[in-house]
Amino acid sequence: MGRAAAAFSKGEKMLSVIIPAYNEEENIPRAVKEIGGVLAEEGIAHELIFIDDGSKDATWEKIKAESAKRRTVRGVHFSRNFGKESAIYAGLEAAEGDCAAVIDCDLQHPPEKLVEMYRLWEDGYEVIEAVKKDRGKESAAHKAAAGCFYSIISKVTGIDMQRASDFKLMDRKVVLALLNIHEKNAFFRALSAWVGFKTTQVEFSVREREAGVSKWSTKSLIKYALTNITSFSTAPMQVVTFLGVVMFIVMLVFGIVSLVQKIMGTALGGFTTVILLLLFIGSIVMMSLGIIGYYIAKIYEEVKGRPRYIVSEECGRRA
Repeated sequence: MGRAAAAFSKGEKMLSVIIPAYNEEENIPRAVKEIGGVLAEEGIAHELIFIDDGSKDATWEKIKAESAKRRTVRGVHFSRNFGKESAIYAGLEAAEGDCAAVIDCDLQHPPEKLVEMYRLWEDGYEVIEAVKKDRGKESAAHKAAAGCFYSIISKVTGIDMQRASDFKLMDRKVVLALLNIHEKNAFFRALSAWVGFKTTQVEFSVREREAGVSKWSTKSLIKYALTNITSFSTAPMQVVTFLGVVMFIVMLVFGIVSLVQKIMGTALGGFTTVILLLLFIGSIVMMSLGIIGYYIAKIYEEVKGRPRYIVSEECGRRA
């Protein structure tokens, strides 16, 4: 029995580490060794909960193998891919510790920071957020897109998310507060700040991946951004109102010009103007309908009441 298991047997406070994984077969053993090793060395009682988000490789087999070797390792396997947000919430539901942390399986979030975060929790903080010093090695296009997204989400939510990440540690009461939010399209990164509680931050530098490749394509990042912006804010709906005001002003100006020309007897046939106006109005109407339709689709998803995820299998012993 390791130091962490021995510590837990003495009734010390336990940390649940939630590790979402999608096609991370190469990183599972490494994550267990590094994260578990750091916590065990510090004598922190812990459990590692891997959430397999419907991986298509041998990720689940690796998780089962590790759980068979170590009593601190547990696994939850989804019936299909439901997304990282669902994996995080599944981990929060499965967690039994006095506090819970979320960390990436690819170890770009440095495991040693968990110790610093845990000590701050012992000092009385209830949410310890790890914020990025830098974004590591990324393409210029990806950095620009990420910066644009976080700038928008910060403005619409009123929460500074420029350096935010999913890497954070939360007290049990915070976990319960998040689980009581039953939104299907929940944005964990923003909601964990929205719930409040006594919060502090630690900084970290994003590490390079030691194995595998990023699972985030440009398409998936755009979809992720749209889902999270619309799930957390109605600001896009205000665009419809803004466009309506713009159209009213344009029509008012053109109306006054047309009346003046008619009164002065200088009105001319304006076929090109009419076509341009029709195209302009049509594009505004279709854009507005698209924004409204997107929100209606989200309402439809919520009303159906389908679960965030479906668990097909679990492994490991509950501590």
